[in-house]
Amino acid sequence: MFTPDNTSALQDELTKRWHQEAIEAWQPPADPWTSLIARQHLANFELWHTEDAARTPGATDADLARVKRRIDETNQRRNDLAEQIDQALLNSLAQQGLPNAASPLHSESPGLMIDRLSILALKIFHTREEIERPGAPAGHAERNRDRLAVLTAQRDDLAACLDALWSETLAGTRRFKLYRQLKMYNDPALNPAVYRNS
Repeated sequence: MFTPDNTSALQDELTKRWHQEAIEAWQPPADPWTSLIARQHLANFELWHTEDAARTPGATDADLARVKRRIDETNQRRNDLAEQIDQALLNSLAQQGLPNAASPLHSESPGLMIDRLSILALKIFHTREEIERPGAPAGHAERNRDRLAVLTAQRDDLAACLDALWSETLAGTRRFKLYRQLKMYNDPALNPAVYRNS
């Protein structure tokens, strides 16, 4: 169904494409699994650039309020899609009688690891941009080359951990569960700042 390598490769490919082409023209892949990974990465992509907008010098209070609402909405979508990734994997495993309920439980699910790989793909892309940035101050490129080496090592480690988790789950020697994020701030019935002022 997936491998960590093709997941990271897809995230890299989409990051590059979305920086070169109008994102509004992009259509999710037809394959349901690839579409799910792509849409989750798109949420992180949008969140990254919305967070940048929140730090624009001279932004008004009204601008920041709009950006904050967009961040909340996008972050909710990001978390929902990470949960959908885990659910899709668990549905696929169930057809094989997996995961093995008697095996040790892994503390982090594949969906959360794929989310972290997505963020690392964005960090790596933008760090490479900074290495090549014209007119940057002295030492800027070298500092970002050091950052790139760290980020690349972190992604390689995480991809290897995800690969090990998936291999062990298929072998019946490890399991994972779907962990719901249960965000409260987006739920009007649970956020006191909303329900006390409605």
